[in-house]
Amino acid sequence: MTRLSVNINKIATLRNARGKNTPDVIQVAKDCESFGAHGITVHPRPDERHITGEDVRKLSQAVKTEFNIEGNPDERFLELVRHAKPDQVTLVPDAPDAITSNAGWNTVEHKDRLIELVRQFKALGCRVSIFVDPVEQMIEGAKETGTDRIELYTESYAEGYAQSKEKAVEPYARCASLADRLGLGVNGGHDLSLENLAYFCFKLPALKEVSIGHALISESLYFGLQNTIQMYLHQIDKGRSLL
Repeated sequence: MTRLSVNINKIATLRNARGKNTPDVIQVAKDCESFGAHGITVHPRPDERHITGEDVRKLSQAVKTEFNIEGNPDERFLELVRHAKPDQVTLVPDAPDAITSNAGWNTVEHKDRLIELVRQFKALGCRVSIFVDPVEQMIEGAKETGTDRIELYTESYAEGYAQSKEKAVEPYARCASLADRLGLGVNGGHDLSLENLAYFCFKLPALKEVSIGHALISESLYFGLQNTIQMYLHQIDKGRSLL
């Protein structure tokens, strides 16, 4: 089964635009769970332009499914994780001024640092996932860190889907297969949508989890949040049924 984790960063962006508490990020997280989401993802950044440290602390108490915190492991991030003790920590090497995540880890170059981070997070009882590009050397490097999972950075798949979905998914299918053989769980995220999700699930039978935020929240403006989450779950089921 591939699980759906809803990234609620964009809900916080909308709230922050008015400086009050509408929409209520904590309530939206609870609603996503009640609508069928298997987990909640947040990506706090140093400038708190969307999810804040206070959001993370409150969500750690409110989320009843799986709580996934992703981000660049600077000292502030480490302190948030120590407090929240989420089910999963996803390590993402984004710069403080990045608009959104735009690259995976070089797991060879940063091996020693990643080993220490994985050790720290596992000591807190967290599952650890490392954000990587679909490059076999990076998968093999991730294995050496002791991580539980990788998260494949799926932007290039999403961009290439319309032109040739077979070509676009090929490196992901190859890397997911390698990760599975190495004993690593496989997650995926970034620009996955209702258009491209089913095929991705179909071609990656080892896929355990997808984390989706921007597209899902955008599509919910037209379809409603509850209906959109159900539509995503249907696309996952559609992809799995083709196996």
